[in-house]
Amino acid sequence: MTTYQGFLNSLTHQPQAPVSYTLEIGEHKIPLNEMIGSEIRFSFLNEMACCTCGRKVKKLYGGGYCYPCVTTLAETDLCIVKPHECHFDKGTCRDEEFAKTHCMIPHYVYLALSSGVKVGLTRKNRELTRWVDQGAIKAIPIAELPTRKMAGELEMAIAQHVADKTDWRKMLKGVIDDVDLFEMRAKIKEVVPEEFQQYLFDVEELYEFTYPILETLEKIKSIGFDKAPLITGKLLGIKGQYLILDCGVLNIRKHAGYKVQVEFAEADEMTA
Repeated sequence: MTTYQGFLNSLTHQPQAPVSYTLEIGEHKIPLNEMIGSEIRFSFLNEMACCTCGRKVKKLYGGGYCYPCVTTLAETDLCIVKPHECHFDKGTCRDEEFAKTHCMIPHYVYLALSSGVKVGLTRKNRELTRWVDQGAIKAIPIAELPTRKMAGELEMAIAQHVADKTDWRKMLKGVIDDVDLFEMRAKIKEVVPEEFQQYLFDVEELYEFTYPILETLEKIKSIGFDKAPLITGKLLGIKGQYLILDCGVLNIRKHAGYKVQVEFAEADEMTA
């Protein structure tokens, strides 16, 4: 039996075939693909710490932030999830230096197939991470814009015709109707407002992703440490930010900042 202990971070990954995942617990970096098929046990140790400042807290917000950080940092402002509401030009940005390096830089608007076709945006050169985090099986960028706000405005325009959300249950089941993203891109071009036409481009490369999944679940049940501080099951696969166990699916990003003990073992080694 192998045991690790520390504060959880989001899953990291490399876009190989299949995607190669790493579970980060404190200073430990655990290659997860080789653990698929093993028994895994998470024990929540009743401690939480902000992933940014390290403050010990009783409650975390927005994927691992303490209340002071979530209410003051630029990366947790509302405009991060609603880029079209960027208020940098009003002089009210929480951190102008952050904005210059994260928002006032080129962004892609893309089409991805995860639970169905969706439109989204991401910083240029971060698109592979974004697509894997969403559990996409195919994706293409369709436009490059100079700022995050402009990308958000184009995303909003396209979202009138294409979904901008992922159904995580459907994504994890993997039962997805195939869609030709190039055909979808051609249709979208016809409805994109004139002011954004100059930013559209035709990328011929289709990005495709496969995930390390031994077995899928017929019924998708979300599990977490707030309701079940002890989670034991067989690791069946990984997709997006989810570990797929035979007892349910665990969103690791949602539990960033939770202190846990993790044990990996063969089935006959794991005791209750």
